[in-house]
Amino acid sequence: MHEQLESPQAVPDENVLIELVNRIRPLDSYNTDESKKKFQALIQALLITPNASYTFYAYLISLINRYKQVSLYADSGILSLDGFWNQLGQRLGAHILPLLSDETDLKDLVRRVFHQRSDQYWLENIADEQWIQFFQIINQPKTHVQDKVGIKRDMIKAITVLSYRISGIGLYPEFINAQPELTEYESPFLVQNREIVEFIEAYKKQHREAEDFTELHALDADQALVMIDQCRDVVLKIRRSTKRIGVSLSLTYLLSLLEQCLDRIELLLNVLTEQGKTQYLALSELMQDFVAAHFVENSVRELLKTNSELIALQVTENASKTGEHYVSTDKHGFLSMYKSAAGAGIIIATMATLKILMARLTLAPLMQAFAYSMNYAFGFMLIHVLHFTVATKQPAMTAAALAATVQHRKGSKNAQIAELAALIINIIRTQFIAILGNISIAIPVAGIITLFWQFAVDEPLLTHSKATHVLHSLDPFTSLAIPHAAIAGVCLFFSGLIAGYFDNMAVYRKVGPRLKAHYKLKNLLGEERLGRFANYIERNLGALAGNFIFGIMLGSMGTIGFILGLPLDIRHIAFASANFMQGLLCINGTPEIGLIIVSFLGVLLIGLTNLFVSFSLTIIVALRARRVRFEQWKPLAKLVFTHFVTRPLDFFWPPEKALQVEDNNSIPPKSNH
Repeated sequence: MHEQLESPQAVPDENVLIELVNRIRPLDSYNTDESKKKFQALIQALLITPNASYTFYAYLISLINRYKQVSLYADSGILSLDGFWNQLGQRLGAHILPLLSDETDLKDLVRRVFHQRSDQYWLENIADEQWIQFFQIINQPKTHVQDKVGIKRDMIKAITVLSYRISGIGLYPEFINAQPELTEYESPFLVQNREIVEFIEAYKKQHREAEDFTELHALDADQALVMIDQCRDVVLKIRRSTKRIGVSLSLTYLLSLLEQCLDRIELLLNVLTEQGKTQYLALSELMQDFVAAHFVENSVRELLKTNSELIALQVTENASKTGEHYVSTDKHGFLSMYKSAAGAGIIIATMATLKILMARLTLAPLMQAFAYSMNYAFGFMLIHVLHFTVATKQPAMTAAALAATVQHRKGSKNAQIAELAALIINIIRTQFIAILGNISIAIPVAGIITLFWQFAVDEPLLTHSKATHVLHSLDPFTSLAIPHAAIAGVCLFFSGLIAGYFDNMAVYRKVGPRLKAHYKLKNLLGEERLGRFANYIERNLGALAGNFIFGIMLGSMGTIGFILGLPLDIRHIAFASANFMQGLLCINGTPEIGLIIVSFLGVLLIGLTNLFVSFSLTIIVALRARRVRFEQWKPLAKLVFTHFVTRPLDFFWPPEKALQVEDNNSIPPKSNH
């Protein structure tokens, strides 16, 4: 570095900086101790080598001024105003045909110096004290003043761009719809711009009138920072109000973009106006942001992650509210769940019969898929309208309710685990009675329909070969019943998310009030009936849409497998139990006892697979959406298992009093004397 600065051309070469970073880069970027040790070695070298700090400072300042800087400060690591879908298209395109980089931009220097994806991790591992010490050593306030003024001038331009960008976002109609109060008083998004402009004018005036830049004092940007905090408060209010008003992908994108702009402008202001530790920490954070941004600015995964969390939270929040109704804690709720599931069992047996009859029709594959799908879809919707319950729909809802309980856990760790254990036991018991209600009614009703058909039409519902095939398709050992049950579990998981999405959309798009304002429907139904209809749709749009799309997924999966040449299909416990009885009654002669046992075992395993897959996927998504990490699964499982050993009846019949799970480990041991 010294040789390059002393050369007649005095043009610093970035390869020296690249080599320096290569030497201090740890072998394991995730190793915190190694990262700190190597960075400390750099600090020691700057301290003990004569003129090293001055040389390093002069080299960096000269090198940075060779590049255009505004884009790095104003755009790097910040979403663009293109919107989510345009950004998604651009990022997907960049993976196919890489974008060109501008070698005159400072972003390109950052890309070449920190060229490994893991660089962001070891930079984050460096302690704040080390960053402060590093910048204290290399800071040379009395030298290269003109170069430093040039860097600050570009930061001012970036602050101007960011400030106007924040004002523009704050005036978006979707943003104002989410926070109507912004129109009732002076918007902080506009006020911050006025304060920033005043700060910039004062900054420029100071530099115009200054004879010696080394004597300039830092200007005060406190008022601008106060308005930026007020902008943050508005963003926080909107995020909180999404539970009430719903949320869209575009609003989520705007909120993420706005938060990034606010964070960046605050860092730049701190670099310009603060001194000492605050300034040095702002510099270190800026540096880490720039390095991390290089590897995520074209990442599709990062875009989806940034913009899906709020929607995922809202979707699972709606699912968790629904899930609370799927958990019974007393005898009344327990018996009500059985009646509800029993009613669904009647409809499911009818749907299973209709599918068998549809299979007799000679239809093209797509028409057959359409017929099956409509049978399932309208059947599930009818079950919901009649307030009946399909047992396998519960896990996608109860898992979200469990995740909400994990997020809002209170009290000691033992008390939290005991509360969760009680909830899990209640969920298991409710799930048990719902399954029992479904199959205990679906099986006899399917049998009655099968016998009635044979009596009325004088032919079996299924031929002998078809009945044999149905029973063998339930065999968990020789058929694909379990993988197909897992596919049904995935469909159940997606139907839960879809239901939550449409519940959110009903609120956000104001479906109920818009239906009430529909003048043609008002003329057709009358104002009172339209009001009841609109209120019902607003409350139940998610459930109806989720059931409808779930029916389409179940009905079309086999046809999709046929078209793709893959063994795709679904197995659902309720339909499997109905098919089990229909197969037994239509087979010629007396079925073998082994076939009966194996087929019924298959029905039970299909149910377990349905429940396990849908519950597992939903709990993962719900916990991630809430940014919750729960690491007490082992003690929780141990507590539930211990309760099963000591009080197994609680898992199948509600206790007389409210369930209390005790953690024996929480009782302090008696001391021996």
